[in-house]
Amino acid sequence: RTALFLLLLLAVAAVPGSVIPQRGIDEVAVSDYIDANPVSAPWLDRLGMFDVYASPWFSAIYLLLFTSLVGCVLPRTRAHWRALRTPPPRTPRHLGRLPEHRTAEVDGADADAVLAAARSVLRGSRYRVVDGGGASVSAQRGELRETGNLLFHLALVGVLVSVAVGGLVGYRGQALVPEGKAFANSLTSYGSFDAGPLADPADLPPFRFTLESLAVRFEEQATGNQFSAPRDFAAQLDVVEAPGEEAVTRPLRVNEPLRAGGASVYLAGNGYAPRFVVRDATGEVVFDDQVPFLPQDAFYTSTGVVKVPDAAGDQIGLVGQLYPTYVLTEQGPTSVFPDDRDPAVLFTAFTGDLGLDGGEPQNAYVLETEAMTQLQGEGGEPFRAALRPGQSVELPDGAGTVTLESVDRYVGVTIRHDPARGAALVFALLAIAGLMASLFVPRRRVWVRASDGAPGRVRLEVGALARSEDHGLGAEADRVLAEVLAAAGGRDARSTPERIDGGPRGVDPEATAT
Repeated sequence: RTALFLLLLLAVAAVPGSVIPQRGIDEVAVSDYIDANPVSAPWLDRLGMFDVYASPWFSAIYLLLFTSLVGCVLPRTRAHWRALRTPPPRTPRHLGRLPEHRTAEVDGADADAVLAAARSVLRGSRYRVVDGGGASVSAQRGELRETGNLLFHLALVGVLVSVAVGGLVGYRGQALVPEGKAFANSLTSYGSFDAGPLADPADLPPFRFTLESLAVRFEEQATGNQFSAPRDFAAQLDVVEAPGEEAVTRPLRVNEPLRAGGASVYLAGNGYAPRFVVRDATGEVVFDDQVPFLPQDAFYTSTGVVKVPDAAGDQIGLVGQLYPTYVLTEQGPTSVFPDDRDPAVLFTAFTGDLGLDGGEPQNAYVLETEAMTQLQGEGGEPFRAALRPGQSVELPDGAGTVTLESVDRYVGVTIRHDPARGAALVFALLAIAGLMASLFVPRRRVWVRASDGAPGRVRLEVGALARSEDHGLGAEADRVLAEVLAAAGGRDARSTPERIDGGPRGVDPEATAT
């Protein structure tokens, strides 16, 4: 009961981790949540709600569950071991008092032949058979039920240990990789990285891959509410497992991770990474790179920031919005389809101090404008421009030129290394097998007695008892009686019904005749 309560408590304690953004999964979402909830977020942070699975209170429940399971399983294992070595109990004196009782009188056989037939039938049905005393045999089966129960609990302990080991020595990270760019498995390549206490980030497997292409397919039929719904994402990666090896092209799809360097690479997201070329006031190229934009809706309307710290004079910052299929409506610009049918980027520009020289980390998707001035267009309005691939625009006040070279794609990958994952799977399968055995294997005891009946006849008695609720016990008693009669080689001279639970229960003479 304690283990079940703690298991339920663990499930309830895991709920906040699926509702509130977690630092180890999405740092940007955590930052946005804190900004949007300035009153409650500090309290949630003190309670560990942004890192639930590593919080002290969650770990305490986890350890208590582990301790409870071990404390439950060990004494039960000792008791079960003793039970396995204990022979079935002797035959009761009054078999007629058992829940299921059958009798028959047999012609043409003696008591020893009947008992020998009973032993053969019961052993063939996987019963443990011993001499029950007084011309009888005692049989028992179903120990696998308790074995399965113990296996389930032991396997559950194994799952807990495997998950704990994976959390200690494993690591997990996220990264955005634009088309044509390479990702190397080093700490500096990750956008966010979370490693276990025993994992060394400086000793990551040296694999790398290059995103060659990303094929995306959306629903184009305007039926129901499925228009523009994603249908397929397929990336092609050139993977190099170790230094000096040749690159191998391998696919990466949703729910079909790629294995490299002992880690699993998952396709977790995708979006657009427009390539900008920025020239400063002197005409020098001071920025030429792809910039990932983050999708904001189902049509992949995306926002992004370009930071140009090396411009001559004041530094330049651009805040843009990308529309994959650009349409200008009465309500303003919008995208009517998530694929890049007619992409355009609308942006505004700032000059001043980006705040990068102080050494403090910044959100790559947010432009700090406290020390910057927004450029003004003609008429004193804030400067805004719209660019399609291949187009350029001059910034006001001779600040420079911005060119949108192309609109490329990127993939968001999650890379996980969990050396205990295989063990967790094995223990989970063992737990399922143990649970099935504990639910479906019946625990039964059967006794067969042969005694002298009418002259020239042997009186055969079969009694059956279940260790738990067993709706098939009566059918089992019928089967044993019929098979013993058939194996004894005699003839059923008379079968008598027994009154059980207020109704007659017996064996059909025709069904049991040899």
